[in-house]
Amino acid sequence: MCKIIVINPGSTSTLIALFENEKEIRREKIEHPASEIKKYSNALEQLEFRKEVIKNALSKWGVGDVSAVIGRGGPLKPLRSGTYKINETMVNDIKEGRVQAEHISNIGPLLAYEIGKEFNVPLFTADPVSVDEFEPLSRVSGIPELKRIALQHTLNIKAMAKKVADEIGKPLEEINLIVAHLGGGISICPLKKGCIIDANNANEEGPFSPERAGTLPATQLVKLCFSKKYDEKWLRKRIIGNGGLTAYLGTNKVKEVENRISAGDKEAKFYLEAMAYQIAKEIGAMATVLKGKVDAVVMTGGAANSEFLIKWIKERVSFIAPIFVYPGENEMLALAQSALRILKGEEKEKVYK
Repeated sequence: MCKIIVINPGSTSTLIALFENEKEIRREKIEHPASEIKKYSNALEQLEFRKEVIKNALSKWGVGDVSAVIGRGGPLKPLRSGTYKINETMVNDIKEGRVQAEHISNIGPLLAYEIGKEFNVPLFTADPVSVDEFEPLSRVSGIPELKRIALQHTLNIKAMAKKVADEIGKPLEEINLIVAHLGGGISICPLKKGCIIDANNANEEGPFSPERAGTLPATQLVKLCFSKKYDEKWLRKRIIGNGGLTAYLGTNKVKEVENRISAGDKEAKFYLEAMAYQIAKEIGAMATVLKGKVDAVVMTGGAANSEFLIKWIKERVSFIAPIFVYPGENEMLALAQSALRILKGEEKEKVYK
């Protein structure tokens, strides 16, 4: 029996869980008040205080021997898909800022590293958002000064791709999928024989989401930037954090939007349906990447719980391929499974260089 501690830092909380093989036996979501988070200017500065709250929680649980600790990975440098041993090189790269973007998930491997040292066990991270399996054509943006970058919700996308492959009854390496992760950010990816060969960068492209603006009219955006009405910090937050449903409806909670629709709010219905429209359009675009050879369309993530949203998307994309819906965030189980495959010798750990 393998016991695995899983750590997943979020913007205002830290999620920890203890698994026995694939069975989750304990979970705790530790909320961090805004007043606490505001003390720190970046994610890295939060490492020590988050480490202490995790240690306190594990102490209360009475956790004894464990087999491994695994932490969610963030926008590190471009990597191949897989499970990586957390080594000094990875730790130093994160601490010294050799990453693609500032994000709280960057400290996931650092937390696993610090907590894991207490247990003297193998330390892992798996399928960070910076997994890069793009084909050359997918990197072209339209102007040489800008390059399309592979950043997507890889962990959940890969886990759900494996799940649907099992349901179809074929190896993942023999099928083509389109997987849409629908959360605070939205990633829609064509998987060709298991590889993510393209994706909308959820921070820059694709459909708008509960919090992010998605693809924007470029020339209008340039004018806005030089209008002198807004500073860079405001604009960045408008694109990532205060965009999408938040900008239109004042909330990033899809459930709240659904409640407003049920109460007769026509504006709420219009903008949620507009989000569904853009998601469906991106799914259609990714079908062309696979030249129409699509075995299944998969929808996952927290927003996949929305019956309104899924219904409107299905109406537009059901002609492409059979649709599978796996609502919710499945990252904790996906991380535990990644570590378990290494511990059981079913997969070889990758070395971060």
